[in-house]
Amino acid sequence: MNRSWSEKFGSALNYTLLAGFGLLTLFPFLHVLAQSLSSPHAVVSNQVTIYPIDFQLEAYKLLLQDSAFYKAFGISVMRTVFGTAINMILTCLMAYSVSRRTLRGRGAVMAMVVFTMLFSGGMIPSFLLLKELSLLNTFGSLILPSAVSAFNLILMKNFFESIPESLEESAKIDGAGHWTILTRLFIPLSLPAIATLTLFYAVMHWNSYFDAVMYISNADLNPLQVYLRNLIVQNESNIELTNNMGLFLVAPETLKAATIMASVLPMIILYPFLQKFFVKGVMLGAVKE
Repeated sequence: MNRSWSEKFGSALNYTLLAGFGLLTLFPFLHVLAQSLSSPHAVVSNQVTIYPIDFQLEAYKLLLQDSAFYKAFGISVMRTVFGTAINMILTCLMAYSVSRRTLRGRGAVMAMVVFTMLFSGGMIPSFLLLKELSLLNTFGSLILPSAVSAFNLILMKNFFESIPESLEESAKIDGAGHWTILTRLFIPLSLPAIATLTLFYAVMHWNSYFDAVMYISNADLNPLQVYLRNLIVQNESNIELTNNMGLFLVAPETLKAATIMASVLPMIILYPFLQKFFVKGVMLGAVKE
């Protein structure tokens, strides 16, 4: 199909604008990366833009020698892995239940789920609840309060409802129960949605820090984002930035930039493996026919 000149011009203009916006969003990332690889003099004198000046890896060497960084990184990895696993298990189980049209009271259940999207108990009641459950200063306080996301539950429910009923009916004729239908029929057919929600949950757990600030006072349980917050906002670090002569090995801004890059790198590595499912999973889960 031949397109008119105006349509070609409009498409070219759209691509140009999108490319420009993409480059604008990429600039801060490149600037931080360049800072983490530049010399202290170049950083302090504001010579760094999007490429390193006097390339060096001293900031990363110092960061990788800090035991507190490894502890925080390990807590974040454990939180992301176990938290995402719990999220997906509970989300799939509940989404399957409320997607069954034969379930009595499923409308009331979904109304309560939607209610939690609009209103919450608040910060102090949440803190008191975890205190009564003896979850303060425990790893469980990082993953149990956010075990199910109402928004992600609705996406998964809509995805399950989009699966043809004839497939479920044929499985029941063959003697399959609900557990078999969920594990051997619905979940394999829902891999795009599962991959999408896995990415949502993983990014949420990896980037969360406020709940750790509220519920954790033991420094050994602080995740990486709290470590990064303490370094950037409060300038708290065990890393020695000067040598025996009092000269800076790296500028404080360089160390902060290196820590930021270390915190975003895992999600950058994970995203390409799930990106192909991302658009398909969201669209199929969000449209009800």
